[in-house]
Amino acid sequence: MQALVIDQLTKQFERFTAVDHISLEMQRGEIFGLLGPNGAGKTTTIRILLGLLLPTSGRATVLGLDAVKDAEKIRQRSGYVSQKFALYPDLTAAENFDFYAHVYGVRGARLTERRRALLEQVGLAGAEKQRVAALAGGSRQRLALACALAHEPEFLFLDEPTAGVDALSRRALWNLAYDLAERGTSILVTTHYMDEAENCNRIAFLYQGKIVAEGAPFEIKHAQGRAQVVEVACEPLDLALNALRDAQWFDEVALYGSNLHLLSPDAAARIEMVKQLLAAKQIHVQRVEQIEPSLEDAFIARLRSADRSRK
Repeated sequence: MQALVIDQLTKQFERFTAVDHISLEMQRGEIFGLLGPNGAGKTTTIRILLGLLLPTSGRATVLGLDAVKDAEKIRQRSGYVSQKFALYPDLTAAENFDFYAHVYGVRGARLTERRRALLEQVGLAGAEKQRVAALAGGSRQRLALACALAHEPEFLFLDEPTAGVDALSRRALWNLAYDLAERGTSILVTTHYMDEAENCNRIAFLYQGKIVAEGAPFEIKHAQGRAQVVEVACEPLDLALNALRDAQWFDEVALYGSNLHLLSPDAAARIEMVKQLLAAKQIHVQRVEQIEPSLEDAFIARLRSADRSRK
């Protein structure tokens, strides 16, 4: 049985369409990433799947349960970590865990063992008596994950779980996600970090409520018809950026670390033109070459394509 099926799901708020006829499927034990900028519809989708919002049209099932008719059953079999901390700052780590465990009916010896095991697993062993207000952001998010796992859910929703947390906490959260998926837990994660998207088995790009690309990260980067990418290493970078944008030869001219990435279907054919333009502007060019697209490049190319199709 599939872990998640979404069929033409739509959510409208008055004149604004937050989720626009999206469809996707997710297998058991899979880590599936929903990517997109703020306002793309990622959180709205999760809230519909948890029964916290009613869809305008379409349908979805989680673990074979209808997201509208069986919302309470879905929540009992799922865990949810929101992008905003949902912990009680005046309670200790252990008190927060116990509160959420009680909500899911976890009590007695099982609660004690789950608390010990999960706080150790998320790196908070020894912090049981610390008030949440005194914990760092990354520690609070790891505690929130432990709370969401108190009842051993079959499905885990992670909504921007690493936003604003330190690199070590990000890595700890993903290591735990891998471990859970290997044990059969299905995980739907939203993120705008492209490096995190590479950790997913499959991903979908969500933009203005629509899915503009779906597949394994490798498949999306190497899809037929993808934009070509030319990387430029030069100095000064800001002058080159403005000159190339003013030329309007490319669908996108963007900073990428200490380099520029130029995207368009025929970007490679314009390499000599780029060199000549930058030389005329007295910009020192170290390197101009076509490269394999990154996931971020593929994402930007799909967004630009979606924008053109709407015009």
